Amino acid sequence: MPDVDVAIIGGGPSGLATAIECTKKGLSHVVVEKGSLVDAIRRFPMNMVFFTTPDLLEIGELPLVCAREKPTRLEALKYYRRVSEYFRLRVKLYERVDAVRSVNGHYELASSYQRGQVGSPESLTAKKLVVANGYYDNPNYLGIPGEDLAKVSHYYSEAHPYYGLDVAVVGGANSAAETVLDLYRSGVKVRLIHRSSDLSTHIKYWVRPDIKNRIDRGEVEAHLETRVLEILPDKLLLEKKGGEKFEIPNDAVLALTGYHPDYTFLESMGIKIDGESGKPQTDPETCETNVSGIYLAGGIVAGRQTNKIFIENGRFHGQKIIKHVAGRWGK
Repeated sequence: MPDVDVAIIGGGPSGLATAIECTKKGLSHVVVEKGSLVDAIRRFPMNMVFFTTPDLLEIGELPLVCAREKPTRLEALKYYRRVSEYFRLRVKLYERVDAVRSVNGHYELASSYQRGQVGSPESLTAKKLVVANGYYDNPNYLGIPGEDLAKVSHYYSEAHPYYGLDVAVVGGANSAAETVLDLYRSGVKVRLIHRSSDLSTHIKYWVRPDIKNRIDRGEVEAHLETRVLEILPDKLLLEKKGGEKFEIPNDAVLALTGYHPDYTFLESMGIKIDGESGKPQTDPETCETNVSGIYLAGGIVAGRQTNKIFIENGRFHGQKIIKHVAGRWGK
């Protein structure tokens, strides 16, 4: 017999929202998360403020209380811990699901510990499977020489470690813009490198004029219509549109060029991926994939179009999924 009705891979807001729906329908569940609870939010910049209002981040109809109009990263972390406790969600942390196989119409999860525990977790079998592991673990690499140097990171936490260094931020979307501003205001020498002639239109409305003003005033050195050809220990080799190559000094690189789902993991379960958009095949009404009994929730549904699904709309996927699952079982 399966261990649970529903296994959920990923302990972010969408995974937790799905687990809450299970409790409401009387379905047994387990959430398996390879990191901490809402691990992607934990790894957001320490001083980040969300774009949206607190009511749009709420799950399980539990209110998110914050000091100002928009919640901070710390307030969100506290909220999701509270949600997990309030609904008594069964969550297994620091356990990575390495493989999923179909066994007699059910799904067996093989996983491994991520914090050095001795041995391996027991295999887990579920009647239905929900994959809600997002995309934040899979950065879009530049694919250039030197990207593997220790001075290169695809994530940003805080400015202090970069003080006294010459830092290049590669990218032109929201993360890159906010990082540049945080570094600049912390006294860091920062340069922005972006392959297009203008920054993304998806930048937060209060951030966009701020970053543009810093660039226009020369307070932030911006290299637009420029790409990085090579990362060297003490400099970068760049190329402008038209072919002109030049070098700039550099101590650290923050390549904030976006993220994508783990396609290898999805395809290993038989889930079909659209080659153009990177979107996994799902039914928009139920979130079920082309593999019967396997569902997707959260940002992973959008494929490479990561600006389409956020917590605000991904939190509702669990309702669609569990309604469909419970309906099949007459609940």
